[in-house]
Amino acid sequence: MLLSVRHVTTYAYAQPVRRVVQSLRLTPTDCASQTHSGWTIEVSDAVEGSRFRDGCGDLVRAFTVRGPVEQVRVTVSGTVTTTDTAGILKGHKESVPVVAWLTETPATAPDAGLRELAAAATGGDALALAHDLSRRVADAIVWTPGATDARTTAAEALALGKGVCQDHAQALICAARLRELPARYVTGYLFSAAETGEAAHAWAEIWIEGLGWVGFDPANRCCPDERHIRLACGRDAAGAAPVRGTVRGTAEESTQIAVAVAQAQQ
Repeated sequence: MLLSVRHVTTYAYAQPVRRVVQSLRLTPTDCASQTHSGWTIEVSDAVEGSRFRDGCGDLVRAFTVRGPVEQVRVTVSGTVTTTDTAGILKGHKESVPVVAWLTETPATAPDAGLRELAAAATGGDALALAHDLSRRVADAIVWTPGATDARTTAAEALALGKGVCQDHAQALICAARLRELPARYVTGYLFSAAETGEAAHAWAEIWIEGLGWVGFDPANRCCPDERHIRLACGRDAAGAAPVRGTVRGTAEESTQIAVAVAQAQQ
């Protein structure tokens, strides 16, 4: 599938700040399931600094905007050709040891509810177990926009019984780790023909011995397919954030995000 992406994020400051430095992981992953072309990242009034691949294999680009700064606009656009590989991440180079993805974070820390969900899952092998964990998370957390926010933990979302893709992914990551399956959070884009579909998206990857990293998207009850575009990964939503930054100066910041993913003509 050929998908076009346009992603615009605008940061506005109530008072001018002296400098803004951003670290962006907004380039699609180099792997067997996707290739990108004409991909551009533009940051208004910025000077680009270093560019490197981190241990996860994600391309990191740094930008600096010198003040006084009242607004910063990050514009991402390009096309991605995707292929369905049944959720298996193939051809991706990274150096982080698999065991590192067993470490919990505050956002993915287990409580009694998550321990009960993880213990109830069954499967004849690791892959079947991972599928059952994903199904149980999807059943336990009803997709409900606005019910949670960026600070909601996996335990809180499960207790509430409502959430969005971030909550599904973090709950699945916690449950998988409880069953000694390394797991991580993935950020990306999702093409949806529905007007109410999420263009910015997140899911989980679980390490299956013999297969490698396999993606699971509980929010859509599937493995990532040709509709998904993978960007970056981390231990949780904060660790996988595609945009990180620091601001020199004190001012209230507001953010506006617009993401559009469409099927392009071949």
